[in-house]
Amino acid sequence: MALGGRLTGRKLAAGLLSSLLLWAALPRPVKAAGELEVRLDGMALPISIDDLSVWVRSGGMRSSELGVWFTLLEEQSRAGVIELLKAPLINDSSMTRQILNSWAGRQLLDQVGDFVQVDNETTGLTVQTTLESLLEQSPEVTTLGLLEALPAKKVRLDLDALLEVAASWRQQLERQQLLVERLGREPVSQQRSEQSLESVVAADVRLKRLALPVSHRERPLQLQLWLPDATDQQERRSWVVLMPGLGGSPDHFGWLGRALSRNGWPVVVLEHPGSDAIAVQALLKGLRPPPGAEVLPERLRDLQAVLAAHESDELPLSGDQLVLAGHSLGALTALIASGAQLEPGLERRCMQVMNDLPLSNLSRLLQCQIQDVSLPAVPPPVSLVGVVGLNSFGSLLWPRRLSVDRDVPVLLSGGSLDLITPPLSEQLGLLLALPSNPVSRAVLVEGASHFSPVRVEGQGGGQGDDLFQLGEEFVGVQPLQVQALLEEEILRFLDRLETGRSEMTAEGDAEHVQVGSLHLYRLNQTGAARLLD
Repeated sequence: MALGGRLTGRKLAAGLLSSLLLWAALPRPVKAAGELEVRLDGMALPISIDDLSVWVRSGGMRSSELGVWFTLLEEQSRAGVIELLKAPLINDSSMTRQILNSWAGRQLLDQVGDFVQVDNETTGLTVQTTLESLLEQSPEVTTLGLLEALPAKKVRLDLDALLEVAASWRQQLERQQLLVERLGREPVSQQRSEQSLESVVAADVRLKRLALPVSHRERPLQLQLWLPDATDQQERRSWVVLMPGLGGSPDHFGWLGRALSRNGWPVVVLEHPGSDAIAVQALLKGLRPPPGAEVLPERLRDLQAVLAAHESDELPLSGDQLVLAGHSLGALTALIASGAQLEPGLERRCMQVMNDLPLSNLSRLLQCQIQDVSLPAVPPPVSLVGVVGLNSFGSLLWPRRLSVDRDVPVLLSGGSLDLITPPLSEQLGLLLALPSNPVSRAVLVEGASHFSPVRVEGQGGGQGDDLFQLGEEFVGVQPLQVQALLEEEILRFLDRLETGRSEMTAEGDAEHVQVGSLHLYRLNQTGAARLLD
């Protein structure tokens, strides 16, 4: 390998290791009294851990055999390695313990064992046990401290294998970027100024709260009911059930409940105990692991209880046609409740993606966990006329055929900055797996992320302490304007459902709408297939 190629490879490897550190709390595991063997470009480079410690703690000034290797790196890269090893790896010991004890955390630790071996054995359990021991002694653990504490004579780090995974990650990210570029080449079919945003009302008369007793939970299910004003709206044929994602609260989707009710649609928003904002707060306090796919059975039972309550007139909601809607895991719940059966071969597909460490599509961790979850048999509702999935996912569950009724149109939405449920494999992949339907659509917003649909307290200009005030790097650009666009698309979809399925006609295969500085792309199944050719 040429020197330039080797340096590039080493810089990339350092970046990969940083990602692993942040995601799985798994640094380069070595023991101070032992030896680290780095495999790169077919060579095995032995490094003394004593030298590593001295070099790092001297800020790269102390000379050693290790220093000779690191002088090949640029000054900025050397400083980055030192900062990485000296920086606190863990600041909140309780939360970290819970993450490591979760299904996703254990899977990532196990998979990293393909690249790092401690005394020729798998690494995940050794690292987890060592972290637990260190956290008993101090609330903060540095990367170097963990390296020095691992009980090993020799650790092997296979950078060649990591670089292969990096190539796969890079290819996935390049495909996402190519998708954005190809969408941008579509001619603008509609252009207008930014939409005016509604003001957030402290006490909205349309909102009612209801506690619904259910047999599968100890406490009643908490519901938000958004009721149309019968004096100024035509009565709609449909009613909407909206389910938040993992860690989501009904309050995060008040913007959508309010908009739909103002346009005549009654809406019920579910709060799922155990996978709501309270559950995430318990994670942050170290009281429980993060929720995962194991909550799906209870979520499906919650939905069944709400449908049964509507059937028995316990819910004051008009309409005899059902639309299921949800965000992220709520969207997955809606698809499963619509009758979609998992395609055979999930275990084989998961083995492949887990070998590649699915950090550029985190939803695949949840999808693979479903193998260990016993889903209840849920018959699709007879009254179902449509499904709305915000940042939906399921590419491993339904790679070829998403078996909802062909008479049930589906609206899927996503954003170009979403690496939790990336639109290329998830929303567009699901759209193509659906039965042919002229009304089914995928709507992609350039600059939107996985959390763009989440409306948090204080976004309207006030101050709030909501758990989901995540910052632009997570929620994407202009989240309120993105929500306004999504509101318009959902209303458009529901309006078409009201006309009756037999009267629906297809629109253009691909439409490019520009609203202010935001770009929205509306694709039917033909347009999605053409885009991905």
